[in-house]
Formats: sequence, structure tokens, C-alpha cells
Amino acid sequence: MTTSAVRNPTQAAEQRSGFATQQTLLIVDDDGEIRSLVAEPLTKAGYLVRTASDGPSMFAVLNSSPVDLVVLDLNLVGEDGLSLCRRCRGQRNIPIIMLTARSEPVDRVIGLEVGADDYITKPFDLQELKARVRAGKRILDLQEQIVSTREQLRVQATHDALTGLLNRRAILETLEKELARSAREGTQVSVTMADLDHFKRINDTYGHLAGDAVLREAAQRLQASMRVYDAVGRYGGEEFLVVSPGCGLAEATEQAERLRTRISQEAVRVPDCAIPVTISLGVVAATAEACQPGDLLRLADDALYAAKRSGRDRVGVNSPVCK
Repeated sequence: MTTSAVRNPTQAAEQRSGFATQQTLLIVDDDGEIRSLVAEPLTKAGYLVRTASDGPSMFAVLNSSPVDLVVLDLNLVGEDGLSLCRRCRGQRNIPIIMLTARSEPVDRVIGLEVGADDYITKPFDLQELKARVRAGKRILDLQEQIVSTREQLRVQATHDALTGLLNRRAILETLEKELARSAREGTQVSVTMADLDHFKRINDTYGHLAGDAVLREAAQRLQASMRVYDAVGRYGGEEFLVVSPGCGLAEATEQAERLRTRISQEAVRVPDCAIPVTISLGVVAATAEACQPGDLLRLADDALYAAKRSGRDRVGVNSPVCK
């Protein structure tokens, strides 16, 4: 390749114009002069530009630092641009602009089929290249928006909107998964059903906004008291469900006592008042061979209501008798 690949280098002296943010571009070309001619205007336009001369140096850059877009020459010494594009696309999702002296439509089609997002034919105008880079940045922004939206939808589908805990479906799915793991590993799983005491009275006395604040604070206190591999979800209304893998009945009972103390040790402060809150809990633990999910839920619920009948603000314990 020669410097004739660039048709209008005098237009490269554009100052940073606001259309580019500090995105990182990787220019891959085996001609050092071409790399400089391409890199200089893009750097002045506000991009952070890295360069590489071949496949090994290209992947060395990609593996060592984040790259937002690759400008890749098709005709490289050694492994050509099509092969590098295919390899890059197989490992990471980065917009790729191919540079080539080939102008036949079939060449463009091949480049797009192996994963290129855009194609520029040499000799090219630097203004056109910068416009294509801006288009590549828009592709990157769109991809980030899609990923962000997908994550938001995942969270909305699996978490309770008020408390931020797992919702009922997600916590029950967690229980099923942990019981399946328990069957493989021969360990126990504990289930703790928890219910805020006299919650209707809180709503009737202080109002539903205060009741929501109590639910949020209780959820935060429960979450803060969990082991990292435990899961807690909002089971319904003012009820919570805790799933603790590898946890026997004695350990689960101690944990439930800690949760009870954590909830009741300090009133929940809302505007103009502080609301005293207590919680009752029911605990059961078993192996997957002994109990199914429904059995554990029923036993934990029975233990919870035994605690309620005994005066509330306490932990009830049930032994598994499952069929």
C-alpha cells in the first residue's frame, strides 16, 4: 500500500467539534504512513487512537485495553483482514470498518458476511472515514442501549418493584435450583418464611406510604443480614422468603434469630414519627430427597403461624416430615 490511498489529507486538520467523545479506536494497517494519516485527524477529532500492524499486534491491543471500534485494512501481510474480522467477531462484539482497494460488490458482500459493520473503498476521503466512524459510534451507542434495556427488563421481570428483592416467581425458582443442587451434592437447604407483625395496623395507623417505607426498610435489613449465597425474596404482601443453601436446621434457626433481632432493634423512621416493627419467622431445613419445594414451603408456613400464635416476634421451627 502507498500514501495514494488517502485522497484528501489536507482536510484532516479538523479541530475537535463535539461529535466525538473519548471513544477508543484501533487502526489496523501494515503501512505505517497510512496508520499515521488515518490516526491523526481522528485523534484531533477527540478519539483515543491505538494502532496495530498485523493480527498479533491487533489482538494484543484488544486483549490489553477496551476498544470501541476497529478500522481494519483488508490486505494485510500474513493473516488478511477478512480472517481477522471473522476471528474478532467470534470473540467480542465491536463495530468493525473494513478498508479495501477492492471495489467489486462481491468483495463488499464477503466483508459484511464475515462480520464487518461498514466498508470503505480506497482511495478514500478522510471526511468520509470520519463520517463512517461516527456511524460506527452510533452503532456502539445503540448496542449499549440494547444491553442496558435488556438488563432493566431482566431486573423488572425478576425483582419486586417496591423492595428491590427477588419477586415471588424468582425466589421460588431459586428454591427449585437450590434443591436440585442439594440433590447433586447431598446437602441441606433451609427455608425461612418471615412475616411482619401487625402490618395491617401499621397501614391503618400511619398510612400506606408509611407502610411502603416499612416494607422497604425491612427488605434492606433482611438483605444486609444474608450470607452472600443466600437469597431473599418478597413472597407476597408483607411476607418474605429466605432460601439458604447448605444450611442445616440449627444454623438456619440462628440466622432467623439474627434476622428477627435486626428487624426489631430499631424503629423505622418516617416523616414525623418512628414506627416500631417486629417480625415472626418459620424455619425448616431438609435435603432434596426428603422434601419437594411445596413441602418445605408448607412446613415453613406452619412454623411461621405457630410463632404468630405464640405471641409474634419470635422464630418457629418445624422438622421435615415429607412424603
